Parts: sequence; structure tokens; C-alpha cells
Amino acid sequence: MNIIPPRSGVAFVLRKGNHLKVLDVQGEQVSDFVCYNLNDKNEHLSSGRTLDYAETLFLSTGSLFYSNRSNVMFEIIEDTVRRHDFLLAPCSAEMFRITYGHTEPHHGCFGNLKHALAEFGIPGDAIPTCFNIFMNVDVNGATGKLSVLPPKSKAGDLVILHARMDLIVGMTACSAGMSNNFSYKPIGFEILEDQKSPKLTPNL
Repeated sequence: MNIIPPRSGVAFVLRKGNHLKVLDVQGEQVSDFVCYNLNDKNEHLSSGRTLDYAETLFLSTGSLFYSNRSNVMFEIIEDTVRRHDFLLAPCSAEMFRITYGHTEPHHGCFGNLKHALAEFGIPGDAIPTCFNIFMNVDVNGATGKLSVLPPKSKAGDLVILHARMDLIVGMTACSAGMSNNFSYKPIGFEILEDQKSPKLTPNL
């Protein structure tokens, strides 16, 4: 199991057919996830296309995730939480200044992804809205107001993604206090190369 330390990010290659297990090690910790076509980095994960085709905000087991070119990039095949977000952009220094008035803000998930993805020649301007694994965002049905609530994930909760193409993946252990119930914790991940998903028992 690989560990992403609190308030940091990583980037790596995930091959078609392999699975990626994302683990909430201690509970209530979000991971911002983004991916690109390894063979054409102009093709990237698209919130708009995915939500359009899924016709729901609540993406979970069986959900397909599409690129900006409407190709399937990956599928969720296991999910013990069933509550994630695909609306909000990765936190950034600008977000901390604008939203919270921080005078010396952390560079956030956006900065961590920008640094990690630079190894693959992907600039910050190419980072789209991320799939925010374990993030709990409520949408008020009457007003449309978005509220960031504590994640529903507990220690040991996870999702498993099945890659449908060769991918460059960027992931973080999120830096926004409100997203993580004001406690910064690690995220675990593991590439399962045997193309088999173990039988999992959700935390109760």
C-alpha cells in the first residue's frame, strides 16, 4: 500500500485493465482524483460529460467516468461509502484567499497536483475539476446552495476503480480543512495488477 502524506499529492501511470484501490486510512479524508489519456494528454477526465451521461450527482459502483472526448476512462467497481463529489474544483491558494481570507494560504490540492503532474508534462492550466473521492457536498434542493459537510467515510473505507484506458493519474490527500472535518490525514492507494477485484466487506 502506498501512502500519500497529509496535504500532498502524487502522480503515476495506471494501465488499462488494472484496478486502483483508494483507501481512507484514518477516516473523514478526501482525495482529489484526476486522470489523463497516457497516449494523448489533451484527453482528460470531464465532470460535465460524466454527470451528463450518468444523469445523477451520486456516482458510485457501476458508474462510468468519461473524458472530454466522451470516451470511458474508468469505472467504479467497489465503493464502501457511496458519497463523493464531482462539482467542486480542487482547493488552491486562490480559493483559500477568496473564500477564507487567508493571507498566507497553502497551495492546496491544485498546487500539489500541478507539482506532481509536471513530471508528465501536464501544466496547471490543464487540471480540470477533479473527482473528489470521499467528499460530502450537499446541494439544497430549493436554493441550490452547496454545503461542504464532513465525509461519511470511516477508517478502512475504500473505492476501487477499473481503468478502461492507459492513464496518467493525479491524486491528493486533500488540504481543505472543511472538506476533511478540519483534520489533515493520509490517503492510501494500491494498483492491483492481477485484474481481479477482491471481495470486500463494507464498514458498517
